[in-house]
Amino acid sequence: MQMRSSIAVLIWILSFDVVLAQELAIDRSKPLSFGIVDGEGPDWKSLGKADFVRANCDEETFQWDETSVRCTGSPIGVLRSVKQYKNIEFVANWRHLSVGGNSGFFLWAPPDVFEGLEPNKLPKGGIEVQILDHGYAEKYLQRTGKVGDWFTTNGDIFAVGRSTMTPFEPLSPNGSRSFPREHRSLGSPQWNHYYVRAINGEVRLWVNGREVSGGRDCQPSEGYLCLESEGAPIEWTNIRLRELP
Repeated sequence: MQMRSSIAVLIWILSFDVVLAQELAIDRSKPLSFGIVDGEGPDWKSLGKADFVRANCDEETFQWDETSVRCTGSPIGVLRSVKQYKNIEFVANWRHLSVGGNSGFFLWAPPDVFEGLEPNKLPKGGIEVQILDHGYAEKYLQRTGKVGDWFTTNGDIFAVGRSTMTPFEPLSPNGSRSFPREHRSLGSPQWNHYYVRAINGEVRLWVNGREVSGGRDCQPSEGYLCLESEGAPIEWTNIRLRELP
């Protein structure tokens, strides 16, 4: 009887291993969806070309195709939302189209940082939810001869310019960035999923289904949402947003 029980347990373990292997064999080139906030449901809306305006990039820098947008990365700059937001949550799938790419979202960027914004410049205000490819660390080492310990490639959050934020731990060496608690990002050209919740001056980021970084006491805590062009091609799809009280 005991032998039969042991055999049954062994069969269950082997069956579990097969299922796990099948999960790990999922095609990572496709946008992730399992176990993730997908932006479906009441009050969620899909963002497209009509929801953004060019701030300081060229006309061809951002090219829309229904719910997807491709960015050439040149010149450096941003595409900003038509309207300002205060309390929101949003989701997006993204992938870098070259190894070592750099990009991100800007939250709560105030109106005056766009006044006279020149090409190849980024707004001097807002909270950046960074999107870095893993190859960026190696390129930084090759370019500077130094290990880039002041950033990670898994979802840093930090205040830009005159905006301020108290970042959640763990922190970057100078204390200005919230470093991710887990390494969840997938390298180029694989798809990643971001879920961001920004409420009452607090922002939190989930990468591929797990919360990793954030901050509180953001000032200002209302403004524009931006897509960032920063020197490398990137693609976003299924950008969905819900405004909150």
